[in-house]
Amino acid sequence: MIGSTHALLRTKNLKKNHLQRHPVTNAKFAVQAFAEVNMTIHAGTTLALVGESGAGKSSLARCLALLERPDKGEIWFEGLELLSLERKALLPIRGQIQIIFQNPTSALNPRLSAAEIIAEPLLIQGRGTKAQQRARALELMDQVGLPPGWKSRTPLEFSGGQRQRLAIARALVLDPILLILDEALSSLDLANQEMILKLLTDLQALHGLTYLHISHDLRLVSQFAEEVAVMHQGRIVEHADVATIFAEPKHPYTQELLMAMPTLQSICQERFA
Repeated sequence: MIGSTHALLRTKNLKKNHLQRHPVTNAKFAVQAFAEVNMTIHAGTTLALVGESGAGKSSLARCLALLERPDKGEIWFEGLELLSLERKALLPIRGQIQIIFQNPTSALNPRLSAAEIIAEPLLIQGRGTKAQQRARALELMDQVGLPPGWKSRTPLEFSGGQRQRLAIARALVLDPILLILDEALSSLDLANQEMILKLLTDLQALHGLTYLHISHDLRLVSQFAEEVAVMHQGRIVEHADVATIFAEPKHPYTQELLMAMPTLQSICQERFA
């Protein structure tokens, strides 16, 4: 399947440092977020990006979503090198790459209704009339499993899983090609994780979406992704299809991750001890 699809997004030697200040001297110093990242995401597939906390996964996600600019390297998307484009030329591309964060509450304006939250990107970009924007919002509420009759509710009136559905609907309103899921399932309980996972799978088939799924949960990765990129200390140390990663991991860090993966037996023992 992967061999028959084109490379939607490709990075070349991508590097990002964060500037910090010394707590005593106040001197600035650079901390590496990631370096020399070469990665390809094929259209219509799901690539999982896994690794320890602090490995640089979220920093990489923000750069790919054009929320931050890397210090060095190239990002190719649909044949365009994004970092060489002027700001005006990037505007239509921003809508094609959307990101969904771990905590949807922080990304949703508590003063707006559900329908207003979903339609807001259309309002900002001046797409369609207010009636068309509202109709699109209600259509997406239905697609993500939220009753359109809840259109006037605010985010705090939804459960955690429902707020994540709301965030997904908002991300879809600009008709993106690539969705970046930055630990989007990790704050949910197991039941909601399974339901959102099924929703994302259905939406991928419906809209032809491509996913970059950032996660530390290898159980979810094994269910959801076709390929896995393993990130360790700011670098991609292994990249292969799911079957190869789980059956024949090459890098010692990948082997450590798989050895630390909880089994169903260990989860039950911990939960009911």
